[in-house]
Amino acid sequence: MLTGNRFLAALLLTAAPLVAHGAHAAEITGAGSSFAAPIYQAWGDEAKKAVGISLNYQSVGSSAGQNLVSARTVDFGASDAPVAPAKLASSSLYQFPTVVGGIVPIVNIPGVASNALKLDGETLAGIYLGTISTWNDPKIVALNPGVTLPDLAIAPVHRADGSGTSFVFTSYLSKVSSAWKDQVGAATSVQWPGGAGARGNDGVGASVRATEGGIGYVEYAYARRNSIPTVQLQDKDGEFVKPETASFAAAAAGADWEHAPNFAVDLLAPAGKNAWPIMSATFVLVPTNAKDPARGAAVCTFFANAFRTGDATAQKLDYVPLPETVKQQAVSGCPTKGSN
Repeated sequence: MLTGNRFLAALLLTAAPLVAHGAHAAEITGAGSSFAAPIYQAWGDEAKKAVGISLNYQSVGSSAGQNLVSARTVDFGASDAPVAPAKLASSSLYQFPTVVGGIVPIVNIPGVASNALKLDGETLAGIYLGTISTWNDPKIVALNPGVTLPDLAIAPVHRADGSGTSFVFTSYLSKVSSAWKDQVGAATSVQWPGGAGARGNDGVGASVRATEGGIGYVEYAYARRNSIPTVQLQDKDGEFVKPETASFAAAAAGADWEHAPNFAVDLLAPAGKNAWPIMSATFVLVPTNAKDPARGAAVCTFFANAFRTGDATAQKLDYVPLPETVKQQAVSGCPTKGSN
């Protein structure tokens, strides 16, 4: 039996003839998740050299990614919000994960260094509900002894587009705050109680950087790349955890992939020491009846190559690679033949 990278290499060799057959098979298009954009763009650079496949990926948000692949406008969609089984069936889509990553709150508070501020889930929900409106609110002060917090209005920033990152963030708030669950809930788009909207992780990051008192939520790579201060969050055991590779890996280690239908694993507020509480897998959606079979096969080859060779790149960008068994299951189920 083939295992690990040998299995993925064999799949690459099997799919290669399918890729070679269409004039446009070496070019694929994808759209959706801005959370996943950095890794897909990096894997795209590698795939062009390794397997001759060029990727055009548009970071337009998870909701748009789902809609575009359902309409067969792109060869694959990308979403941080897993698609429900009924919708996968009705849209003839196959869903699989690619990497795991952390969603992090970012702040712009004069005089407060990155990771100096500590928040728990209830307080974070209160900020976005508008019941906590200044940075020196007693609830924030109580969590931060020794930190000088200014009498400055909090300016929450949220995603304006339909967003898997918002789905993950609001799902976390719903899990840790009954008030948030009852008043707002979790979805790719919600009725935000207040604050300003911005498009994409990069838009939220830019808005927070430009706004004194700002707070937002982004995929970690955007915060690190743009040197935007992050915060510590309280984990399930009541300890405060910094957003970093070790805490992301600790959270991902407890994922129950075996019992997750369509790979839709729950990584929010996981148990375990030093486990970052806002984690998500990000998913690819591939038509099971691609209009162009060669392009459909090329998508599967692209991700087989990424799974075989792309772990170091993922880690460099602060994502957590999937376990080898999950990679194998994901690629072996990928539809390498389409229908006209």
